[in-house]
Amino acid sequence: MVSYMDYTLPSTRFFFDVNKSTFVKKDNNNLINVLGISQLNTLENVSLLDIYLSKGNVIEPHYHQNAAELVYCISGAANISLLNPFTRKILSYSVTPGQVVNIPLGWWHYEIATVDHTHLLAIFDAPTPEVILGSDLLKLTPPSIIAHTYSINENQWKNTIAPVEAPLLIGPKRNKKERYRQNHQPSYPAYYYPPFQ
Repeated sequence: MVSYMDYTLPSTRFFFDVNKSTFVKKDNNNLINVLGISQLNTLENVSLLDIYLSKGNVIEPHYHQNAAELVYCISGAANISLLNPFTRKILSYSVTPGQVVNIPLGWWHYEIATVDHTHLLAIFDAPTPEVILGSDLLKLTPPSIIAHTYSINENQWKNTIAPVEAPLLIGPKRNKKERYRQNHQPSYPAYYYPPFQ
């Protein structure tokens, strides 16, 4: 959060082209552009992801422990789902252009495009929202803990999650045989995955 900004400094930026700030790219139809305080230092407590998805592609389940998110549909259509931690029910909303879904801080959620050429804008109330990804939870929780906690076979769990790569961000993989890796690889611990650094 910026407590004071000197708007007279030459380094003060009021304009930025989000199209030149790709965060992750699966292919030309499935990508995320980013705008945060590091791209536009006058933003203060807001940031956004500019999301393009083709039919069937999903932003993997995740949550933001420091930011609420407002997802606005610009074009196409998507199902946006979130887990209400108070009712323990999944809420799913089909959105089309002009419709929004509000995701409170810390709520588990995901988005899946239902048509090609879907364009979503995710707006956050933080200069750098932190992200915990489902793939990180699956891969980084020790299999022995999962096996012990849920009384399951540890080797079966290891085999089940072996194909999961952390982070995935845009899924599914292009095909089951291809070990798809996205362009962005974190240089910090995967359990703390702020997408705007």
